[in-house]
Amino acid sequence: MTQSVVIQVGQCGNQVGCRFWDLALREHAAVNKEIIFIPLHLWSFSITLFINLISDLYRTDGGDADICRGKICSLKARALLIDMEEGVVNEILQGPLRDVFDSKQLITDVSGSGNNWAVGHKVYGCQYREQIVEKLRKMAEQCDCLQCFFVIHSMGGGTGSGLGTFLLKVLEDEFPEVYRFVTSVFPSREDDVVTSPYNSVLAMKELSDHADCVLPVENESLFDIVSKINQMTNSGKLGSAIKQTSLLTSSLGAVNHNREKPFDAMNNIVANLLLNLTSSARFEGSLNMDLNEISMNLVPFPRLHYLVSSLTPLYTLADVNVPPRRLDQMFSDAFSKDHQLLQADPKHSLYLACALLVRGNVQVSDLRRNIE
Repeated sequence: MTQSVVIQVGQCGNQVGCRFWDLALREHAAVNKEIIFIPLHLWSFSITLFINLISDLYRTDGGDADICRGKICSLKARALLIDMEEGVVNEILQGPLRDVFDSKQLITDVSGSGNNWAVGHKVYGCQYREQIVEKLRKMAEQCDCLQCFFVIHSMGGGTGSGLGTFLLKVLEDEFPEVYRFVTSVFPSREDDVVTSPYNSVLAMKELSDHADCVLPVENESLFDIVSKINQMTNSGKLGSAIKQTSLLTSSLGAVNHNREKPFDAMNNIVANLLLNLTSSARFEGSLNMDLNEISMNLVPFPRLHYLVSSLTPLYTLADVNVPPRRLDQMFSDAFSKDHQLLQADPKHSLYLACALLVRGNVQVSDLRRNIE
């Protein structure tokens, strides 16, 4: 089995990462209900799935001692949380996911980067380099086959853009054979941080030089998708056909949905992107695709590694069966700019390569028809 390490950098990176782990736990709990996961008293796991399949994202600390009376007693996310302000990380450690993260996986400071790329990249990068490398090495040593690093960060702030891109150079130096997947959240035109355009441009240079695959996400697109989903559900046209908990923006069923924040709906969309991307590594399937195949097949030249991603459907119907007509609509939506996480219209340009990842019980004949 292969494993992945998730690196969450800055306020945005840690908030998106927190939503990702929440959704991943809920997803596995919905599929496997034989075993109780003690620290959260909420999600259940299958022992076999935990040992064999979840190992790409999680790790245990002590063999058989972790499984007692059919219950998983110790489950830790294979993640490194970095922020030069303590606020968001402390909030995660005091929240319902606190037992999922190990205190040895955290790197924090108190002053922050002041929305300045140079402070995050040059000052904190040099200051914390050895500490970051040491923690990454320990995580890598616990992996049987380390497949890739997932870096989640924003481009507008100081820590996310500066320290987040500094990390990529560190990863390239220390783990040159391991793929570096990056999810970068770009600021919108109405961003209230005056330095965010400069931070984004400086960070883009590092992304082009040191990342293997970048999934750019734009705040403006996320806001448009959230508005579209709200309009769709409030209009009443779809009525009770929609499962409310299945909306991309929904936090229903989460452990902290009563204290939902303004950006949670937008963060949920990015978390769903990562969830779908890692599904083939977390669940068995005869047609599963290796994560590294994505960049191998979609990146024609090393620096042309920015992928436009889209998600469809934005909701799930109460009827779990997918009729062919609905599947045809989903394929059309995948190429619609309304479903893209980046504001662009690829139909006006040229597709160098395209990949369609489908989850669920879908007929191969229907897939072939749509691909043709």
